[in-house]
Amino acid sequence: MINQERLVNAFCELVKIDSPSDEEEDVARHLTDRLVGLGFSVARDTHGNVIASEDGDNPLMLSAHMDTVEPGRSIKPQVDGDIIRSDGTTILGGDCKAGVAAIMEALESAKEDGSPRRPVQVVFTRGEEIGLVGAANLDYSMIHCKEAVVFDGNGPVNTITGASPTYMKFDVTVTGRGAHAGVEPEKGISAIRIASEIINDLPNGRLDEESTFNVGLISGGTVRNAVPVEVTFGGEFRSRNTETVDLLGLQVRETMNRARAKYHEATIKEELEMMFQMYTLDPNEPVVRLVTDMLKTMDMLPNIKPSGGGTDANAMRLNGIDCIVVGMATNEMHTVNEYVVVPDLMATARLCQRVMTPNQ
Repeated sequence: MINQERLVNAFCELVKIDSPSDEEEDVARHLTDRLVGLGFSVARDTHGNVIASEDGDNPLMLSAHMDTVEPGRSIKPQVDGDIIRSDGTTILGGDCKAGVAAIMEALESAKEDGSPRRPVQVVFTRGEEIGLVGAANLDYSMIHCKEAVVFDGNGPVNTITGASPTYMKFDVTVTGRGAHAGVEPEKGISAIRIASEIINDLPNGRLDEESTFNVGLISGGTVRNAVPVEVTFGGEFRSRNTETVDLLGLQVRETMNRARAKYHEATIKEELEMMFQMYTLDPNEPVVRLVTDMLKTMDMLPNIKPSGGGTDANAMRLNGIDCIVVGMATNEMHTVNEYVVVPDLMATARLCQRVMTPNQ
C-alpha cells in the first residue's frame, strides 16, 4: 500500500539534494543506492543516466529525469497540509522529483505487498531541462523495453500529454567594433544596438494555439564607457505544426540577413538546432490503453490534451519506445511558486504501482 508519510518524506529528501542540469551526480548516487536496496541491478551509461533492471520478459519502463532548473540550490521544502512548496527563494524541484518520488514509492509498496507484477526497467535521465540531452544520449542498447510511462507532466496524474511540439533553439553572435563611448563613438559599431534591433524584429510570445517564440538569453559588453564589441543572445521556438517550424526558421534567417545588409561592417552569425521532434499520441497504443484503463479503475477520467513542452518521451519515441507522459502532481513548474499537491502525488504513486500490477 502506498505510504503517504514515506512518500512525502522521500520527496522532501530528494528536493534537498541539489541537481541542476549537468550536476546530477549526488542524486544519481542516492537513487542508485535505493534501487539496489530494492533488488535492482543498476548501471550507468556513458552519459550518466541511471538504468535499473531486473529479470523478466517484456519489461515496462518507468522514467523521470533527475535534473532541475535554476534557482534550484539549497531548496527548503515546506509542507503545509496537502501542499508542498519551497520557501519562496527557489523552485521546489517537483519537476521532476515528484515523478521520481512516485516511482520509488510505487516500487517500495509493490515490494512490501509482494503481489506478482510485470518486470520493469527504471530509467532516470540527466539533462532533460536543457534539451532532453540525457534521453537523446541514452544507451538504448541497455534498454529492453518497448513501452514506457514517463512521469513528467504538469498537474494531476490523469493529465496526459496528447501532443508535443518540435523544439528549435537558436544562438546568435553579433560582432561590431569597439571605440571609446565618450571620445570617439562614431568610430564604433555597437553590437548591443544591432542585437536589440534583431530581437525587436523577431516574433515574441504565443504566436498561435500550437506555436511560441522566445528570446531568453542575452550577454554582451564589457564596460559602460565603451562601444560594445560583441553580444550573444539565444532563444527558442516551438510548434506542433511542421510548416510553422519551417517558416519560423526561415524568418529567423531572413531577419539576420536584413541586419547584415544594414550593418555590413558587423559580423552576425546564427546557429539553429532542433532539440526534439513533435509527436501525437496514438490512443490505440497498448501502453496508452494500459494507463487510461488503470486511471478509470481509480475513478479518474483521463484528460488527454496537447502540451507546449517537451519531455524525454520525445527522444525515446524516436528510438522505438512507445511512451505516455502523465502528470506528477506538480504545478507552476519552473517558478518559485511551484507546488506539489500531496493527494495528487499519492495518486501518481498509486497509478505507477497499478501499471506494474494490472490485475490489482
